[in-house]
Amino acid sequence: MPTHTERPAPITLPRLPRPRTWVPAERNGEQMMADTLAAWRAQGPRPDLWVFGYASLVWRPEFEAVETRLARVHGHHRCLQMWSRVNRGTPERPGLVFALMRGGSVQGLALRIPHERVEALMPALWAREMPNPVYDPKWLPCQTAQGLVPALTFTLSRRSPNYTGPLGDDHYREIFTHSVGRYGSTLDYARQTLQGLREHGIEDRALARLLRLAE
Repeated sequence: MPTHTERPAPITLPRLPRPRTWVPAERNGEQMMADTLAAWRAQGPRPDLWVFGYASLVWRPEFEAVETRLARVHGHHRCLQMWSRVNRGTPERPGLVFALMRGGSVQGLALRIPHERVEALMPALWAREMPNPVYDPKWLPCQTAQGLVPALTFTLSRRSPNYTGPLGDDHYREIFTHSVGRYGSTLDYARQTLQGLREHGIEDRALARLLRLAE
């Protein structure tokens, strides 16, 4: 008798409206949150919310997840290529924060928020991730040991004015040395992210290489 390899069951991903602009000042962050909540509700009766953490959500989520899974997202990667002129830098000396961008794959955490907490938690999550509506929220399939889950992610388009484009080593050294914002330096943020990932057994060689520039 021939044997058949079982494939993971397909999952349906909630869909959000395509952005009409990538300029944060021209975006309506409240409407983007409302659209995100509507897409979550449309998943079915009493859906939980999975959120994919790839940077500070790994080591400082600021909410309690009832379940945490190691997860991989294919088709996107973690990169330190988003300008930060408040939190990790200033307008005069911009710093950097992480973004999730198309290409490659990335390991992080899938964090589950139970259905009954989502409505109350979303404004705080939005204020944290989207105070300036730079990111493009979208659902992506997260591969976990227990199966695929559809997770809300905060991604960055290369069309965004906050995308740095390619940066050279000297530019990273300068930013690591000088860029400090409301929540601390870019260097501390990058180091905390690397440490947080390693505490979950995730190694990001590209980030480790960047941080060696600051030694």
